[in-house]
Amino acid sequence: MSGRARLTLWSAGATLMASCALLPLIDSGAWFLQALFLLAIQSGVGAAARRVPLARPLTVAAQALVTLLVLTLVFAREQAVLGLVPGPQAFHHLADLLQTGSDDVGRYAIPAPLSDGIRLMLVGGVLVIGLAVDTLAVTFRNAAPAGLPLLALYSVAAGLSDSAWDWVWFLIAAVGYLMLLLAEGRERLSQWGRVFAGAPRTPGGQSGPVAPVRTGRRIGMAALGVAVMAPLLPLPAIQSGLLGGTGAGVGVGSGGGGTISAVNPLVSLRDSLKVNDDRTVLKLTTNSTDNSDMYLRIVSLDEFDGTTWKPSKRHIVAVPDRFPTPTGLSSDIKRTEITTRIAAADGYAQNWLPMPYPPSSVKIKGNWRYEPVGMTLVGDHGQDTSGKTYEVKSLDVQPTAEQLETAPEAPSSIRNDYTKVPDSLPKVVAEQAREITGGATSDYEKAVKLQDYFAVTGGFEYDTDVEVGSGPDAIARFLRDKQGFCVHFSFAMAAMARTLGIPARVAVGFAPGSPQADSSVAVSLKDAHAWPELYFEGVGWTRFEPTPTRGTTPSYTVPDSSGVTTPEQPQSSQSADSAPSAAPSTDATCSAQDKKLENCGAALPLDQADRGDQGPASYQVAGWILLGVLALVLPLLPMLWRLRRRSERLASARHSVAAAPGGHRSGTTDGLEAVEAGPGVALDEPSQEAADAAAAHVLAVWRELTDTAWDYGIEPDEALTPRRSAARIVGAGELDETAARSVYRVAGAVEQVLFAPRPRAEAGLADDVRQVRAALRARAGWSTRVRAVVAPRSAIRALWDLSDRWAAVKASWAARVARLATLVRRPSGQQGGG
Repeated sequence: MSGRARLTLWSAGATLMASCALLPLIDSGAWFLQALFLLAIQSGVGAAARRVPLARPLTVAAQALVTLLVLTLVFAREQAVLGLVPGPQAFHHLADLLQTGSDDVGRYAIPAPLSDGIRLMLVGGVLVIGLAVDTLAVTFRNAAPAGLPLLALYSVAAGLSDSAWDWVWFLIAAVGYLMLLLAEGRERLSQWGRVFAGAPRTPGGQSGPVAPVRTGRRIGMAALGVAVMAPLLPLPAIQSGLLGGTGAGVGVGSGGGGTISAVNPLVSLRDSLKVNDDRTVLKLTTNSTDNSDMYLRIVSLDEFDGTTWKPSKRHIVAVPDRFPTPTGLSSDIKRTEITTRIAAADGYAQNWLPMPYPPSSVKIKGNWRYEPVGMTLVGDHGQDTSGKTYEVKSLDVQPTAEQLETAPEAPSSIRNDYTKVPDSLPKVVAEQAREITGGATSDYEKAVKLQDYFAVTGGFEYDTDVEVGSGPDAIARFLRDKQGFCVHFSFAMAAMARTLGIPARVAVGFAPGSPQADSSVAVSLKDAHAWPELYFEGVGWTRFEPTPTRGTTPSYTVPDSSGVTTPEQPQSSQSADSAPSAAPSTDATCSAQDKKLENCGAALPLDQADRGDQGPASYQVAGWILLGVLALVLPLLPMLWRLRRRSERLASARHSVAAAPGGHRSGTTDGLEAVEAGPGVALDEPSQEAADAAAAHVLAVWRELTDTAWDYGIEPDEALTPRRSAARIVGAGELDETAARSVYRVAGAVEQVLFAPRPRAEAGLADDVRQVRAALRARAGWSTRVRAVVAPRSAIRALWDLSDRWAAVKASWAARVARLATLVRRPSGQQGGG
């Protein structure tokens, strides 16, 4: 197998090995076999085009065309012309498939089902990356930059996957890239003949290239081993406790600039409760007759690892017009639908939407997605609540104690997911839970006993200055010390409920705020709260309040018997700046009749954008403008590069001649400054600096002449002498006598600077090139003239220049490393210090 064929094979192999990282994201691997087959076709076309041989741009174009045809054949055969040639309908169908695939990616959890849209994204993406790798590594023989598209392919998969086996896919992709580099190196060395291809070893040792190749392999494998093993080392890490700073993953942003960004809802909650400068973050109006239960829920934490609680990874979908009935809620339970309008402060940038639970529908503008299990809304592409005003319809579920008492056992799907506790949870937690609930005959009675123990009878104190515990014993320490804030109480009760077999999770959001004189409710930072939710079949997820002096105790947990003194219920905390206003506003009253007619919500109008079509967002407009500019500029890059290079070459004459002593300069039509002697002054021989400048100018003008001929279809032949090349240009271009003299004059100047001891620059060479270009243009057809300007063939030198610069950079760094190694290495005969 030839070196070029081996390089082609490893180019496709490296692409496939990197694409293996995508396999865990999809529940079927059928797409991979399809991508393998189509990538083989694409690589085969490239190998055939290079064997012809076609010009490099034509080789890439042929591969791109075949790639488009096979994608059309596989994904849009019915819409294509003759089942193969893509037309407008085929392109429209492919665009629809890509849009569907994009929606499916956001809709499904990993591993996602293999829909047609996702299949097109996977196969098409692999083919695009494969084309980029093949173009760089094989067509242009530069495998090092080919690692960038391979890295992009791997990074997409690594960013979506969270598997313990991700290092395996990295190892596979890295091996593919290293083998590609090795194949390129062998192919380059083979061009130098048998010595560099690995001559037979002498009895006394290794031949020249074998040792460096082996050393390179060892270095590559050692670096790869370090990259794979480093993450497994026991490096120092920050311990997480009840408020574990890792794993919640809620929100975006850094929290700077006066915004509240909940990267972790628990950390944000703790910080909000301890702020010195309290401020209102939400303001709401509602038609509910009782605001004491108006909890605003942000997110539910349902995954418990023994140390902290965090949200499970669940798929999100488009926001439905009407939300489904909450899980477990039966028709026998009394409920009332209420309407609440909520206005978020400009500085409150939370990307989970605070809402009463359970919501029925939401009216809000922006990029929002719906998480069905938790019935929450989350911002997409950086969307947050800052400055938003929205309307939520929700259910005020009103179960009775009897209904909760007689609730049947939860289904196994709920019990399996929401009663799990890790083995690391201290045994004292379960033991104390059983002790507290001793004598209880139902899950409801156990839940109420747990709530009363924390809120009333257990002797616990609410204190936000308590140090956050760390490690699996954090809950046990809280139960011992009996001091903490809402996070400690909610975590402990939910964990205890799970040990008793009661499905439980923790909700994070805001406790009821402070009523205002205008009938609105102000919610401040210090209203941030966490509470446990326990599941009862027929009722669904039900709120409990174990935190003393915070929130309100649910009415269905308070005994309803006259003459019996019940414990004092915790009251809503008053925030610093949410005290009732002394002066009523224009809508200071809201009668019961108004509430029944749902007129109170009008006090907070929805965003102006909600009243009509807002039009595309500013970032979308900017994106389309950028794409338009790129679409206009990219096709013109070859022409712009060629114009600049022509200008530089022909303008080099300005600096090519130095004035001789006693002489003076006279301008010429092309800017070349000829040297003329003054009266009676003999010109000295030009200096070496002037000779070098003259040679550089003449060679630049000659390069411009040959590139101009190339643009008009006369390819350069570096093997010919300047005079033979000039004759070839004159003959192929059918130039007239005047243009021919110009060609030969430039060729003669080249020979003069190559062989004369002290070359001199000749005036007028730039004019000669312009004259030749005009003659070639006059003899060419219109299509050749257009291509010579818009898509000049010689523009390929731009890529060659980049390749040369990259090789120079690599050589420079290799030299620096070698020098550093020389400085560090101690000579074999040198002794230690004395």
